[in-house]
Amino acid sequence: MKALEYALIYLVPVSVIIGLMSGNLFIFLTPLLVFGLVPLLDLAFAKDIDNPTADQAQALSGNLIYRLVFWGCVPLQVVMVVWGASVATEWSLSVEELIGFTLSMGISSAVMGLTVAHELAHREKGSLEYLLSKILLATVLYAHWGMDHVIGHHQDLGTPKDPSTAKMGESLYHFLPRSISGGFNRIWSIEAARQEQKRRPVWNLNNPMVTVLLGQVVLLIGIALAFGAPGFFYFVFQAMIAVCLLETVNYIGHYGLAREIASDGRYEDVAFHHSWNAGGRLTSRFLFNLGRQSDHHAHPGRHYQLLHHHAHSPQLPAGYPAMVLLALVPPLWRSTMDNRASNSSIQRLLARPED
Repeated sequence: MKALEYALIYLVPVSVIIGLMSGNLFIFLTPLLVFGLVPLLDLAFAKDIDNPTADQAQALSGNLIYRLVFWGCVPLQVVMVVWGASVATEWSLSVEELIGFTLSMGISSAVMGLTVAHELAHREKGSLEYLLSKILLATVLYAHWGMDHVIGHHQDLGTPKDPSTAKMGESLYHFLPRSISGGFNRIWSIEAARQEQKRRPVWNLNNPMVTVLLGQVVLLIGIALAFGAPGFFYFVFQAMIAVCLLETVNYIGHYGLAREIASDGRYEDVAFHHSWNAGGRLTSRFLFNLGRQSDHHAHPGRHYQLLHHHAHSPQLPAGYPAMVLLALVPPLWRSTMDNRASNSSIQRLLARPED
């Protein structure tokens, strides 16, 4: 039964459909669900701090339901995005309804599509699950992100080299363009260097960044030809919304937490105290335990149902949906998070053994 709790994520695309069918202000049902009802219900439930034992972990790994619930998001995400393009083209929506529908689809793409893509990007390169992550990321025109996340972010986390780590005092609005452009530039540089080492031109089909870019151009052309300008602009804007939400989660997940330089001149290893964790029970079910960031960075290949809660890691005061709303208002964000981030660093210094 616990495995089926993660099927709550399907309520998000369902809310998009119900909102569209109901019309008028009901078109905003999805943002109200994700950023209104879920945060409120998170307050009503106890924190999700249970960890599987070794015996339980073995049973969880072999439970097919966990995988079926997870894999089911892939075809549903693709169908929803394509169906959305047909709605934008063929339905007679008012301006307000079109805005609400596109916003709802962008939120659905972020919650369902990108949450799943994030985990699948850590699967073995060339595997079916790795390919599925590329498909999901392509639905929001961000197919390069999985490569950068695994190769770049997980290595550079908490250092000035990582555009996906928010600095203390940095606002979300400064972070978003830096993270989006910085992540692309980082993985482009990495892959370009690889091609040069193999004595190949940067622009060749063996460069995964080239194939990703060409694939997304072909996808955009296909959307434009099939659905015209309304479908094209819907597709682009829902992708922008989803990407901004993904990067906002990055902003929240590591804000103000930095790795220190060790005595050998290198940055200290990534540890549990370099990620903010969210323990909201309902949010954990909707986001496949995405809030257990510390354990994810310690064990990147660990499946979502096996991730552990770490009580000694920095803890967010609320789940991701509530924190996203807080991040939209920089003064409120800083008044809530700056002291917490500073206290986390001070506690680390006090706990460090003397040299």
